[in-house]
Amino acid sequence: MRVLLQEDVNFLLTNRLPRRLATQLVGRFSRIEQPLVAKASIRVWRIFSDLDLSDAAAPRFASLHDCFTRRLRPGARPVDPRPDILASPCDAIVGAHGTVTGDEIHQIKGMPYSLAELLGDAADGAPFAGGTYVTLRLTAAMYHHFHAPHDLAVERVRYLSGDCWNVNPIALKRVERLFCRNERAIVSCRLADDTPFLIVAVAAILVAGIRLTFLDTDRLLRDGGPRTVPVSADIAKGDEMGWFEHGSTLVLLLPPGFALADGIAEGTPIRQGEALARRLIPNG
Repeated sequence: MRVLLQEDVNFLLTNRLPRRLATQLVGRFSRIEQPLVAKASIRVWRIFSDLDLSDAAAPRFASLHDCFTRRLRPGARPVDPRPDILASPCDAIVGAHGTVTGDEIHQIKGMPYSLAELLGDAADGAPFAGGTYVTLRLTAAMYHHFHAPHDLAVERVRYLSGDCWNVNPIALKRVERLFCRNERAIVSCRLADDTPFLIVAVAAILVAGIRLTFLDTDRLLRDGGPRTVPVSADIAKGDEMGWFEHGSTLVLLLPPGFALADGIAEGTPIRQGEALARRLIPNG
């Protein structure tokens, strides 16, 4: 009963208030560059999360936003070098994962949603029928940057505007098709052997911004409005692809021929660079 009550309160606090207004206000507050405000904000953040700054590149932060979007010291996230391994693009908690059944995947058990709605085009989901999907949730305290899981070429980005629901498990149990409702960017990629895969970056409540290093990193992706942008960018395994202004979610879609790596299970943590998936049939 107590756990249910806590979930209800959490859901009310993060999803029944004006989400976009709250997001704008927190975004503005987080950028205040005043030492006392920054220190106090980070101290409060530590009380409510497991924030660990021991691997941050800088020891001090000009603002709360500066801490949200911090970089790590070199070598803090070694990347699995094996050619048959796709590395985790981010620090995360593993969420729903499994086989893509027709056009359907799940945000949590018993809560399916359509790839066509998530991606904005049914044709984009076709190569992944019978393939593998995995959901990676970046909590507010985590490192918010995401990196290339393998040597890849980015071919296109489709940005879809939307809401900014919280993406925590409480909301995923209660809001149907949540990822299809939120602001998101669909990053279409190919490996060197022409294998397609998708990275779907889903924004969430509070700062809710998505930035991509191979587009205009001076602006939030939403600043250009809903659109599809052709891209020609080669990115090496482990190199940065973008970041969130706050915690959020990545959904990865892999075609048939891949499986999740050993030990990948819902609810378990993973760090950027660790083995996430492996190719079942090696090249050649």
